[in-house]
Amino acid sequence: MPLEAKNVDSPDERRDFVDKGHADIVNLEAGTFGRGTFAPGWKWSEHVKPIAGTDSCQSHHRGYVVSGRMKVVMDDGSEVEVGPGDIFDMPPGHDAWTVGDDPCVLVDFQGFGGYAKPS
Repeated sequence: MPLEAKNVDSPDERRDFVDKGHADIVNLEAGTFGRGTFAPGWKWSEHVKPIAGTDSCQSHHRGYVVSGRMKVVMDDGSEVEVGPGDIFDMPPGHDAWTVGDDPCVLVDFQGFGGYAKPS
């Protein structure tokens, strides 16, 4: 694999959600990475589900929360809330939403390849 560097402020692609946020996508030889910005009031089941066409998010996310907070509830009912400095692993089969009055910004090192794209 080649040595590569790209800046997420100049993404290869920007995917807008139905409302309240977007994902900035960077493609490297090693994989697809992304920065998600989720405004207050964002909820996967309202703002991405219509794009994805699945009952719950089927992407497997691994990442880091830069700012804000997000609640994640798995299809089996297990749940977690993540915030600044947290590293997370979210398997497929979840809903999520922004908590509080600040946007949630996170970096995803795995699950943005097909995120917010029609299935």
